[in-house]
Amino acid sequence: MTAPANLPDLYRRLPVATLREALRKMRLIRAFEEGAEQAYMRGQIHGTMHLSIGQEASAVGACLPLTDADYITSTHRGHGHCIAKGADVGRMFAEFFGRIDGYCRGRGGSMHIADVKTGNLGANGIVGGGLPIAVGAALSIKRLGRKDVALCFFGDGANNEGAFHEALNIASVWRLPVVFVCENNKYGMSTSTERSTAVANVADRASAYAMPGVTVDGNDFRAVAEASFAAVERARAGEGPSLIENVTYRWRGHSRSDRNRYRSKEEIEEWKGKDPIPLFEAELMAHGIASEDEIAGIRAAAEAEIANGIEFARNGTDPDPTEVTRDVYSPEAA
Repeated sequence: MTAPANLPDLYRRLPVATLREALRKMRLIRAFEEGAEQAYMRGQIHGTMHLSIGQEASAVGACLPLTDADYITSTHRGHGHCIAKGADVGRMFAEFFGRIDGYCRGRGGSMHIADVKTGNLGANGIVGGGLPIAVGAALSIKRLGRKDVALCFFGDGANNEGAFHEALNIASVWRLPVVFVCENNKYGMSTSTERSTAVANVADRASAYAMPGVTVDGNDFRAVAEASFAAVERARAGEGPSLIENVTYRWRGHSRSDRNRYRSKEEIEEWKGKDPIPLFEAELMAHGIASEDEIAGIRAAAEAEIANGIEFARNGTDPDPTEVTRDVYSPEAA
């Protein structure tokens, strides 16, 4: 296919393979979440989980400028962040299934997956808990004289936590290489942002901490990626932190126990009409970056990868009950 001359700047600066890989990751996240949901409904996964179906562009677009040397901190709704940063879906499912083949040997489950090799410092079940961790990672980067970046995902509910304000303040005072990414999906559990947050946009709070703040359509992959590239490049140049607000929406409830009584069916269906995946696919086709057949192939490959990942987890190794206290206590000093 011949790409048109009026390509957007982002698409002009990136290889075609990178853009197709971004779509693959978005499809992989969607298929992973659907596969996890089905496994939960069949009783194969215990506990709870927080799905990010509908938020795929935020995770992949924000992570696009990052390398394995860059860090991320995640949230309780963090499966998409793991995949966007390069996690293996088989090991993720193994973690869900409680197998020792998982990233945390089956002990972390849905909310605590970490993969240090790809710079993923882990998810956090504490609302706003990843913010100070990301600031600490950014401080280590600066003290070591590196050009890497820490990118922190958090939800709209966390922007009213004290940790949010403390983290943004000290990151700005010390001009740390950290990018704060708020995934504003409109609800903190069952409470809407209109009822919980005084400012119209979370990004408006950036001015209080002398850093750039921008609100973008979190379902528009290109808008998210452009904002992330600008913030990451600013951080690498030693110019300090930025705040990005990706306005998006979760199709499912807060968690598997959420009956969704606080949202109307009409509202949910309206947001489903803004599905970020077909929007990105349409843009790739419009700009000659991928054909309809290539897009269909990407989807099929993602679904096959998820099926293989679930099978890997099902056949994984159960933990040894005699090791129940392993990693719980530190060995005594010699």
